[in-house]
Amino acid sequence: MLDILNTMNRWLAEERSVALATVVKTWGSAPRREGSKMGVASQSDGVGRQGAPAMIGSVSGGCVEGAVVEEALAGMKRGKARLLKFGVADDMAWEVGLTCGGSIEVFVEPLDSLWWDALAELAYNDNFGVTVTFMDGALIGEKVLLDAAGEVLYRTDSLDENILAEMKAIAASSRKSGIVTLGETRVMVDMQVERPHLILIGGVHVAIPLHRMATQVGFRVSIVDPRAAFASRERFPDVANISHAYPDKALPALGLDRSTYLAVLTHDPKIDDKALITALPADIPYIGVLSSGRTHRQRVARLKEAGLSDELIKRIRTPIGIEIGSSSPEEIAVSILAEIIAVRNGLRVDTH
Repeated sequence: MLDILNTMNRWLAEERSVALATVVKTWGSAPRREGSKMGVASQSDGVGRQGAPAMIGSVSGGCVEGAVVEEALAGMKRGKARLLKFGVADDMAWEVGLTCGGSIEVFVEPLDSLWWDALAELAYNDNFGVTVTFMDGALIGEKVLLDAAGEVLYRTDSLDENILAEMKAIAASSRKSGIVTLGETRVMVDMQVERPHLILIGGVHVAIPLHRMATQVGFRVSIVDPRAAFASRERFPDVANISHAYPDKALPALGLDRSTYLAVLTHDPKIDDKALITALPADIPYIGVLSSGRTHRQRVARLKEAGLSDELIKRIRTPIGIEIGSSSPEEIAVSILAEIIAVRNGLRVDTH
């Protein structure tokens, strides 16, 4: 979503006709997951200047984008949404290059600017929201957008209260983006989730490439280090937050929730232990510590003395990262980020 947001908003400001393509279902080795989006803008802007159609984002990593652009341009003219399917068994899929063994369904619709504005506000503020859209039938393209509390932020006019109640129930019971059946029709549940928040405890050398790589793949990054010389804007110009408080004060202020990933990097017990004592009881998906086995055994003894249970202590992933034989700060950063991404994507990654 964020990868196309600014460009889509610029197109709207230029009064260009805009369409949105969303991956709604995948099979096999299709390269993009459900919810992936691509925007398409018309050839002319609001003052009549002509040019080539424009696109931003991707629905297949390049395989079927050309065909989707053509359908998007046609859909703008007729003002109607359409559900497309591409697979290796289809002649069109072979023509446009989807020969990788997968199949995808892509929903292409003229952009509903009022819905988009509401969704964009959620995305810009890192807030959760879920859109439920009819994929077929008489109500194709009709949608509702709900916030994290289930309140309606936007709905199309054709939805009566009974259908709206069913759509809200589907949104409340869904845990990920995808197709759901409502009666005899299909609807798409499309979740706008908060950007993952990577908190680095320690502005050490490995944190420099790690924060850059994490930012490139969509994480917000914060640095916590009471040592101002380590955590400075000169070393970390692009991070969302820099805190010079100790972690027991900084972490509650930054927030520890389902989107928080914690990498503890300083090797200093005065800093690292405070981070772990604060974070381990919280319901966050990832806590990794840069550490040797001997150092960690000493750490475990201190954490037990501080009152943490064995069950909580077992949540620590150490030595941090996936084993790739890394040695340089950049390689260590790759291994750490790979482990975090795997956990975020629901893959089983054994603790060390």
